[in-house]
Amino acid sequence: MSREVDVVVVGAGPAGLAAATRLRELGVLRVVVVERETAAGGVPRHCAHSGFGLRDLHRLLSGPRYAQELVRRALAQGVEIEASTTVTDIDGAGVDVTSERGIQRIDARAVIVATGARERPRPARAIAGDRPAGVFTTGQLQQWTVIEKMPVGHRALVVGAEHVSFSAMMTLHHARVSTAAIITELARHQSVKGAGLFTRAYGRAPVLTRTRLLEITGRRRVQSVVLEDLDSRRTWSESVDTVVFTGDWIPDHELVRRAGIFMDPGTRGPASDAAGRTSIDTVYAAGNLVHPVESADVAARRARDVADAVVAELAHRLPPRSWISLRCEGPLQWVWPNRILDGERLSYVRLRTNEFTSATTLQAVRSDGRVVGTDTLRHTTPHRSLHAPARVVAALGRDGAEIVQLV
Repeated sequence: MSREVDVVVVGAGPAGLAAATRLRELGVLRVVVVERETAAGGVPRHCAHSGFGLRDLHRLLSGPRYAQELVRRALAQGVEIEASTTVTDIDGAGVDVTSERGIQRIDARAVIVATGARERPRPARAIAGDRPAGVFTTGQLQQWTVIEKMPVGHRALVVGAEHVSFSAMMTLHHARVSTAAIITELARHQSVKGAGLFTRAYGRAPVLTRTRLLEITGRRRVQSVVLEDLDSRRTWSESVDTVVFTGDWIPDHELVRRAGIFMDPGTRGPASDAAGRTSIDTVYAAGNLVHPVESADVAARRARDVADAVVAELAHRLPPRSWISLRCEGPLQWVWPNRILDGERLSYVRLRTNEFTSATTLQAVRSDGRVVGTDTLRHTTPHRSLHAPARVVAALGRDGAEIVQLV
């Protein structure tokens, strides 16, 4: 079976729903959102705590309320949402899907992929030891407690000290699970200032820096973990029955990679410009698929910009254009947008580093080594993206700069 629509959106998280809603607001007639989960709303559905919606809805909501509001607005605009539907293939002319209705082909004038990002689970982190129950990622933990209403454990170790790590601690607290510690291999946590004090006041959990998880032990259930102090090389055992792996995000890029879209080695997502345009003209990328990872409301706001670009190009298909690929060097992990039109004036550039730095110089460099833009960054923190200064942004694309580096 096959059918035709104007735009198909893959993924019904905040980015996908925001893009679809914007498309309908701009007059696109038939917009279909396909979602492999049983309900639309994405990750916020699992997050019982508050903190969602300020930037896009200008209201402070819990995760489930935020997801419900995005779904409500999409349906009110006439967006068709198809849950429990898995996309198996994407090309420039549409998608192949499978659901309880069988295998279908959805032909479309444009495809927006908003499949988000995921945390690396234990196998990808190569942690030694037994394979007992009681090991989660944050997403699994939140789905287990908020959606399934199932018991988790009694005492947990949180691995990672990013924003999401403290969200995991809050979820554990709501599930009546104490947190033994939050650990990170870095010199300090990577969340907002004062987060360490918050954990002591809220959950009485210390943040152990320069600490690594070596081993998980336990037959049927986690019984303990072996930790190592990276400075002294001292090891010790901690009794816990739950381990939560947090952060270490990677875009959920399987579909776009299989579609043959150019991938960016830094973000590990599809190479794309600020409007979400990829190496396939009719396929766009939105939300945390383009780089890991921003908050839900930031992803939603940028997805609306992608929808604007889709509508403009549906109305006036542009001729072939010359593209420049941006890359980064030094402690920089990625730069985005990482694909820009030759001569384009950028309004912003996002960066992420692997190191804590202070008072460093950021440069925009041409391929011949000539520095054409420079400015100072006050500080950088791993796992937290930052805006490049205006002078560096202006030099990218306009002056032929292709490289961003910290010196």
